[in-house]
Amino acid sequence: MDHENKFSGHSERSTLVADASLKLNGSRPSWTAGFDMKRFQREQPVKVTRNDSEDIERIAEGEFNPNLAWRRAKSKFFAAMLVASVMVGILALVALLAGVFSQGVGSLRWDFLTSFPSRFAARAGLYSALMGSLWVIGFTGLFAIPVGIGAAIYLEEYSKRGRLAGFIEVNIANLAGVPSIIYGLLGLVVFVRTIGMGRSVIAGSLTLSLLILPVIIVASREALKAVPRSIREAAYALGATRWQAIRAHVMPAALPGVLTGVILALSRALGETAPLIVVGAVAYVAFVPEGPMSAFTVLPIQIYDWTSRPQEAFHGIAAAGIVVLLVVLLSLNALAIVIRNHYQRKYRW
Repeated sequence: MDHENKFSGHSERSTLVADASLKLNGSRPSWTAGFDMKRFQREQPVKVTRNDSEDIERIAEGEFNPNLAWRRAKSKFFAAMLVASVMVGILALVALLAGVFSQGVGSLRWDFLTSFPSRFAARAGLYSALMGSLWVIGFTGLFAIPVGIGAAIYLEEYSKRGRLAGFIEVNIANLAGVPSIIYGLLGLVVFVRTIGMGRSVIAGSLTLSLLILPVIIVASREALKAVPRSIREAAYALGATRWQAIRAHVMPAALPGVLTGVILALSRALGETAPLIVVGAVAYVAFVPEGPMSAFTVLPIQIYDWTSRPQEAFHGIAAAGIVVLLVVLLSLNALAIVIRNHYQRKYRW
């Protein structure tokens, strides 16, 4: 009986619409020819409401005015506003990049990439900053990626839903919005002074790892949620343990989303300045780090040092440094896109 009531609205709606068309046009609509009402009722369960019935009656009496021209005009206006919003961002980015490239292209030469900083702009380079960035970002990924992905797997696949899990999830989401300078102060107190790492590469890397951990955890959890439950159930049905199902089936399918989150987090870490200044990265370093405990500088700090100088020549090499930083970021993003596309083609559902 309930089943019949559930689908009774279809017959009422379709009959009223057909009758309304008969009164207005003198004929029933073309879709009624050969129309299988029972099949429609099975596949498209919709309940007719009072408003639906009133609208259908107004159509039958010829009182309903759809005002299509006005609705289409509003739709076009809304689409134009969306396009304009996108164009504002694109034009601003193009203007910024054009200004940076025009100012820094004259300083882009091989000597600029292989020279150390100098008091003279003509001889200054960013080799030590470039190598320092690679050292820092390498250790940051080494610390943050396994911990972040492991935390995401535990929270999504193993932890029970309860107050504690909800409390952890809320705090992880809140940590993603904490200003980076707070992480710098935390790193200064914990890693530099309490543990005694000093102003070293390892201290800066651990500080940046704390900064990007929430981003990696949130992105990895969303990627794991996107994997259909049927993949896990199929693995369990064949006798796989939970870890075997995650390792062999869930993680490979979620890898494109996980890589997207990881590369976005590392890109943010590569461009950070404030926490590293607090931890102790120096602006003038005329050597390449020799190990995790060496002093260091990074590209953003070196660029900041050049832009703060009054000489116009240093502003040109600062723009060239920005171009190098953008190339490094785009290279990391391109690598992530290639790996992501490979796994997207390999795993489809």
